[in-house]
Amino acid sequence: MIQKKICMLGAFAVGKTSLVARYVHSIFSERYHTTVGVKIDKKELILDKQPLSLVLWDLYGEDGFSRVQPFYLRGSSGYLLVADGTRPDTLDTAIAMQARTQEVLGGVPFVLLINKSDLEGQLEEGQLEALRARGWTILQTSAKTGQGVEEAFGLLAKRMLAE
Repeated sequence: MIQKKICMLGAFAVGKTSLVARYVHSIFSERYHTTVGVKIDKKELILDKQPLSLVLWDLYGEDGFSRVQPFYLRGSSGYLLVADGTRPDTLDTAIAMQARTQEVLGGVPFVLLINKSDLEGQLEEGQLEALRARGWTILQTSAKTGQGVEEAFGLLAKRMLAE
């Protein structure tokens, strides 16, 4: 069985932990849980007839005071950047994190998730179009409703297997 490490990256309270819980355990909780350090989950699946084990590293959220340490990223085959669709500043954080992560990991696959798509006040499409023009893949997700969650992890897994 092939094993691949995926890091969940983004600002605090964007829904990284909730996305992992939805994907791995098919659950959602309204309660907010701060991730301290890293929380590791595992999901086994068959992708294109290939058994695959995804090791999901849910890293603490970045803010103005703390940044994700590069040693957490080492060994990752890909990552999901998460922004909160109702908080534009979290997109700025995701963009900055992508640049730093690329310095550590090189060109491993990643997908930007605009989470909380079930809520009002989504990001401006112009910002997202500029990122798409740079070659970024962007998906709308909702850990609450499940929208786009399977697709996001599945797309990243396919890209990692293709590497």
